[in-house]
Amino acid sequence: MMNCREIAQQVYGLAENPNDPLAPLVKEALEVIDHCLDTHRQDGVAISFNGGKDCTVLLHLYAGALARRLGPNEEMKPIHAIYIPVPSPFEVLEEFIEESRKVYNLDLFSCRPEATQVESVITPNVAEGVSYDYVSRPHAVGKSKGGEGMRQALQRYKDRFPHITAILIGTRRTDPHGATLSHRNMTDPGWPEFERVNPVINWDYSHVWTFLRQLKVPYCSLYDQGYTSLGSTYNTFPNPALLIQPSSTASPLLSPGTALTQFLSSTHTEPQSPEEDALLSPSTALSSFMTSIHTHPNGSSASVAAKLNGTNNAANSSATPTPKIDTKLPPRYLPAYELKDGSLERSGRGLVPALAPA
Repeated sequence: MMNCREIAQQVYGLAENPNDPLAPLVKEALEVIDHCLDTHRQDGVAISFNGGKDCTVLLHLYAGALARRLGPNEEMKPIHAIYIPVPSPFEVLEEFIEESRKVYNLDLFSCRPEATQVESVITPNVAEGVSYDYVSRPHAVGKSKGGEGMRQALQRYKDRFPHITAILIGTRRTDPHGATLSHRNMTDPGWPEFERVNPVINWDYSHVWTFLRQLKVPYCSLYDQGYTSLGSTYNTFPNPALLIQPSSTASPLLSPGTALTQFLSSTHTEPQSPEEDALLSPSTALSSFMTSIHTHPNGSSASVAAKLNGTNNAANSSATPTPKIDTKLPPRYLPAYELKDGSLERSGRGLVPALAPA
């Protein structure tokens, strides 16, 4: 179990360090938490914890804020927490949540709604026949199908714990629906009544990783495998911006645009007649190529690889052979903290159109 008094010294010490660029944001977040506790008291506050990087930062800050209020001989009470799972969560993520429950002494209530979708925002599929690289691909837009599931989960929590009046949430300004939020907002009409408290709303992607690594805060191991934003296994993949190119002589990162160019140059160097084979659209080609070099949860990449290697493609008989792809070695990714452009944080969500749910 964490020594929360040491955490308090750590985070409040960082907040007051005039030489640390992270200090103002840490100080701001702790002040928001302290004001929330002044208003609602610990017994009226819960933290929303799903194992992601942002709420891991928030949990560490919150534990420090609670410990700082303890008397000399007073022991930490369990920390009220709510977990609202997405459909088909990653097993390793749920293991991290359980470990965090023990380490931080969480009174964690897992609130699985009846609705099948609870993610706050969906990521749209790339339309067939339209070419996007993963940098300029469309972001999540429109109304979420998961709103009702989230509302049901919060209602169950309110019914079970009516004394909880505020929930700490790790939402940041760059998150979907985060742009218009302030540090403290009430839930919308028609939703269970809680004050939503967002202490890290003004943090960006790099601030999160600086905090976690500088303070050596444990985080989910998926982030060391190239994942930068975690959701359901249905729509969450390693971030292609962190893909390490197998060739030691080339650039360490294989951009999707480069992958598409290489693949299309090998299959479209000579005009094909309609009788020979159907032409591949850029998006289909890119989807097939990236699927073949990504770990495929359903194990169907072998058939795609076979096509790309020419075993099931009429173009194999053309003058320009399709390049062989080594499917024996799994793709490797840099860890999440190596991502330099925070705007690409969600580029691994809904990444492979052929696999993403409709």
